[in-house]
Amino acid sequence: MPTSITWEGAWLALQILAAGVAASYLIRWAVRSLLLWRGRGPSSASVFGRVVQWVVVFAALSTAMTVVFPSVRPVDILGGITIVSIAAGIAFQTVLGNMFAGLVILARDRFRIDDQISVGDLRGTVVAIGLTSTVVRTFDGQLVVVPNTVLHDEVVTVQTGYAQIRSTVSFALDEKADFEHARQVALRSLADLAGVLDDPEPKALLTEVGDGYVRLELRFWTGSLQLETLEARNLVVSGVLESFQREGVATKASTVVVEAGPHLSRLLGERLLDDGDGQDRDSAVH
Repeated sequence: MPTSITWEGAWLALQILAAGVAASYLIRWAVRSLLLWRGRGPSSASVFGRVVQWVVVFAALSTAMTVVFPSVRPVDILGGITIVSIAAGIAFQTVLGNMFAGLVILARDRFRIDDQISVGDLRGTVVAIGLTSTVVRTFDGQLVVVPNTVLHDEVVTVQTGYAQIRSTVSFALDEKADFEHARQVALRSLADLAGVLDDPEPKALLTEVGDGYVRLELRFWTGSLQLETLEARNLVVSGVLESFQREGVATKASTVVVEAGPHLSRLLGERLLDDGDGQDRDSAVH
């Protein structure tokens, strides 16, 4: 094997590198298409396609270097990369941590672009998923860049993980109300609302007994989007209250009126008289 650099070797190395780069794009397309066919999300398929492409390009570059520099062996290249990787790992711990977290998130594929998620106090729609960070547009229109380590370490709730979610609205019924009649009125009202799904069917349950009231809890299913749930809750509150008023179902008033009995009236009257005498004495002194 020759030990010096030759033009023939350089030309061959260039051909190997060009063929490797061309093959990497073909392999990237094949991997992405395969992952999409297997049901993976577009972000996951795109990122793993690029990772495989980088591996193919690195293999072609290593082969080309061994052709141009015959004295360089593949094991030497791997040893040098190992040293560089250790140094980079020490210098860029946070970046590499986010990259590995991003690979895990994309491999799991639990949420995708346009999914609505919540993590901690953050709630919004996923705009982009990258290797180091995920971009979320909050429901009030702000763009938030979340490090992937946060999404990997924290509990993430995917609101749009299923097509339907359950919502709950409760009403305080007067303790003297006809509870079964109230339940039937509420269920008939829910059946007429466009935002409430028929399957699974809505439920009306008495869940709590309080001071002068009984809690009626309405459980119903809606679409999983944030706007769909809010609109459905708005329709349920207004529609059920109108039905209660029309059917004469008494709800618990938020204001409590206390009527003074004879004993309390006498005590209040004496207190007012004492205050009046005290003011008269003060006026006389002055």
